[in-house]
Amino acid sequence: MAIGTTKGLFFVSDGTVDGPFLAGESVGAFAQSGDRFVVASTGAETGPAVRASDDGGVSWSQPTSVSLESPERGANPAAIWQLHVDRRPAAAGAIWAGADSATLLRSEDGGETFEPLVGFQEHPERPSWNPGRCGLALHSIVTHPERADRIVVAISGAGVHKSDDGGKSWTACNLGLGSPSAAEATPEAGPCVHKIAVDAVNPDVLWAQTRAGIYRTDDACERWEPVGHAGDTTGLPADFGFTVVAHPADAGTAYLLPLESDAFRCTPQGRCRVYRTADGGHAWEALSDGLPGTNAFLTVLRDAFDIASDPPHPLVFGSKSGHVFASQDGGDSWRLVTSYLPPILCVRVLD
Repeated sequence: MAIGTTKGLFFVSDGTVDGPFLAGESVGAFAQSGDRFVVASTGAETGPAVRASDDGGVSWSQPTSVSLESPERGANPAAIWQLHVDRRPAAAGAIWAGADSATLLRSEDGGETFEPLVGFQEHPERPSWNPGRCGLALHSIVTHPERADRIVVAISGAGVHKSDDGGKSWTACNLGLGSPSAAEATPEAGPCVHKIAVDAVNPDVLWAQTRAGIYRTDDACERWEPVGHAGDTTGLPADFGFTVVAHPADAGTAYLLPLESDAFRCTPQGRCRVYRTADGGHAWEALSDGLPGTNAFLTVLRDAFDIASDPPHPLVFGSKSGHVFASQDGGDSWRLVTSYLPPILCVRVLD
């Protein structure tokens, strides 16, 4: 696995930790395209930048700064929140990047250069978007495996947005998102969505972890339905959280790692538990075997939870306190892989 931290990039395999690579840089996003690794990092000297490695992380390209012109920032380098490799045949391995100031970019050369999508920068609802605590971070990108022109993105403070023409035009897709008492709300700006993930079998089914709970859509984001809130019958201990991970082979199966609240962003009651649904979110099961059950006030960020695409689909997550846990049996049992790393921002199970 690759682990991006506030002090560099680490690789972990069979209990061995290698690194840090890019020591001292904050590595917030990681992508693998064939044998190429691409990271988004921020260094004290370089600022926000993108780097690439073709030799397993031994050497890295010089930092490529992605500069943006925006009313909020003027002309400044953009911090990259997400890197997404487009694996559709027609995309030829293009890499999408989500950045601050609600910016969507695309690279056609393996991450060497990025260009902003003009259509998204001219989104008609942009003036109504309200930044979340981390600003207008575009943190989630989903490309439809069967439709070459469909892209879905999520933005902190601005909700979910979809394009069916390759990014030329965009539609807000927030019907039903919000608090349980406001399920009929249709905010164009959208609520504060923390992460979205797509179902393995039906790409029109997506999950969203928001500030106010977990939601699912069965019709390509036309409408969202709540599928888990604290105090209801689904079994979740809290509405708040950053992560949602969909199983890559089992339809209707997803994983969460709830946090107590916006004010206290730690595992509820100091118990580290992953929650799994196998029925589309109607019921959630607490998975705790091998995880610390007392005095474990962990924080897991939106990109610090991943699942492998290949069987047996191991799961892995890392905390801001530097602990890494993994499961080889769908979450039924967990083991501590390593600890005392710098604060973890992202993890990826390598191909």
